[in-house]
Amino acid sequence: MTAARALRGVAYDCDVVVVGGGIVGLATAHALRAARPGLVVTVLEKEPRLATHQSGRNSGVIHSGVYYRPGSLKARLAVRGAAELKKFCAEHGIPHAVPGKLIVATSPAELPRLHELAQRARRNGVPVRELGQAQMAEYEPGVHGVAALRVLTTGQCDFGAVARRLAELVDVRRGAEVVAIDRRPGLGVAIRTARGEVLRARALVNCAGLHSDRIARLAGDDPGLRIVPFRGEFYRLRPERAHLVRGLVYPVPDPAFPFLGVHLTVGLDGEVHIGPNAVLALAREGYDWGVVRPAELADALAYPGLWRMAARHWRAGAGELLRSLSKRAFTAAVRRLLPGIEEDDLLPAPAGVRAQAVRPDGGLVDDFHFVERPHTVHVLNAPSPAATACLPIGQEIAARTLTALAGATADTAGR
Repeated sequence: MTAARALRGVAYDCDVVVVGGGIVGLATAHALRAARPGLVVTVLEKEPRLATHQSGRNSGVIHSGVYYRPGSLKARLAVRGAAELKKFCAEHGIPHAVPGKLIVATSPAELPRLHELAQRARRNGVPVRELGQAQMAEYEPGVHGVAALRVLTTGQCDFGAVARRLAELVDVRRGAEVVAIDRRPGLGVAIRTARGEVLRARALVNCAGLHSDRIARLAGDDPGLRIVPFRGEFYRLRPERAHLVRGLVYPVPDPAFPFLGVHLTVGLDGEVHIGPNAVLALAREGYDWGVVRPAELADALAYPGLWRMAARHWRAGAGELLRSLSKRAFTAAVRRLLPGIEEDDLLPAPAGVRAQAVRPDGGLVDDFHFVERPHTVHVLNAPSPAATACLPIGQEIAARTLTALAGATADTAGR
């Protein structure tokens, strides 16, 4: 049965279909059921396993909300989300910790930006302490810096475990890749999967992450942007050198670039992870240079926004590319924070891919970005700290979806 034919009789299989079983999609389904217990919600996940992409390939850090523009969705939802996520982990027996972190200025030139971060953190309601060199050394004697910001509420958890627990609380269909969407005003949405299954729903929520712009186009909507995949490559320290790092250590970020820079994190497993950088991936799920999908790459290269973005950030991009291709260059960059390491101390670790929304003018979408259309809510930019903020993001999306459902019901009643 085609998606179009499925709408003719309008016999719904569920109230809401959530496309994408990552941590944001699962949290949205959970929030919908909590807000409206009788609601029938189905999550469609294209992979056979959960947390295969952004939800399971990250540094496992629960961000506190230091970096984000005061008043932005990222600032508000990260602060709230960090508290809610820690509570969720405690209630569901998911390992987590709250070690705090250091943001380290490695030169006097970075001190003004460090002070600005402290002011931003306080405006966002995040408790911080400004430390001198001697105080910083008490926390991280192996780390080089002239001053640091101690962020007290930064935590850690296994986001994959959070996703799997959320999946136990909702209805998830795995191996269900969406290939067609038919939406009719007043009738709802019909979604067809690669297996030929058709689901009819009153509303659709697009939480497809790396493929969210593609799903929007399948629904007949112009997302007004393009998802550009950036691969973040990690190393880990040799176990015998793990003593060089005690906790979570971040550099002062470049305010013109939406990435936090290469940082040092002692994971819950005791391993020290170093990274990530940020390089253009040659596929939306391109976790190394050997993964190339010509159609996806051609689509990205044909997008004017990509070239305008590259022109704006060519210097930073060239440095990221060099550090991807040269382990020596990557090591040299890490030595700014951790001068005691050698190239042989770094061992390969799994990479992740960040779904970054880019506007046609080359601007990087900085905040979470939702677009509402009839019967539909699209989540078109939800990179870090989306995992941290997944629970309140889910509540935000759920509220918008319930509004869409109310409108659809009124539209149907008026027919």
